[in-house]
Amino acid sequence: MKYEEKQKAIELRKNGESIKKIAKILGVAKASVSVWVREVPISLRQREKLFLNSQSLEVVEKRRNSRIKNEKAKRQIIIDNAGQDIKSISKEELKIIGSIFYWAEGGKTKRGMARVANSDPVMIKLMMRFFREVCEVKELKFRCHIHTHSHLNVSKCLSYWSEVTNIPISQFYKTYSKPSIASKGKRDSLPFGTLDVIICDTNLFLRIMGWIEKIKKLTTEK
Repeated sequence: MKYEEKQKAIELRKNGESIKKIAKILGVAKASVSVWVREVPISLRQREKLFLNSQSLEVVEKRRNSRIKNEKAKRQIIIDNAGQDIKSISKEELKIIGSIFYWAEGGKTKRGMARVANSDPVMIKLMMRFFREVCEVKELKFRCHIHTHSHLNVSKCLSYWSEVTNIPISQFYKTYSKPSIASKGKRDSLPFGTLDVIICDTNLFLRIMGWIEKIKKLTTEK
């Protein structure tokens, strides 16, 4: 059997086939084919053909995907190793993180309420922890307002954000929907819209502002 495979490999090689393709045709290891055909002379024209085949779109794309995969793996190792630097987050650290997020994204124009808006469920979950664990907001004080596009399913948006926030739908305001010409016929980048978390509490708003002012002072002093 090996003799027949070897002879077939030699014949294919004389016709200018690559070692990889021969191995695939015969169902054998590339190392075996390499040994069998190493004495087979390859003409200049055949070498040019093999080179062009190695540069085909399929091969180039495969190499590109392989490079991307390897690069992602290397990057993930760095990310995972860096993650080991943070073991846990204390309540005091959560206060600082939540205050900085509010400083960047929170509402500051309506002084009688604390309000944050975002489309990222992870950021919303972070701020819900901040409000519950640090600010000790009572559950009944939470209100939510969804902003979305009219072609999206409002019921799904309500269910989604209710699950993310663990706030009952009864505490959601009527969803604001508007037409979206840009998203017509395209993949929705915000399939559940944007969520506003609202707490009508002047004292809470002022406390958060006080934390932010202290953070500003501590981070800009020399």
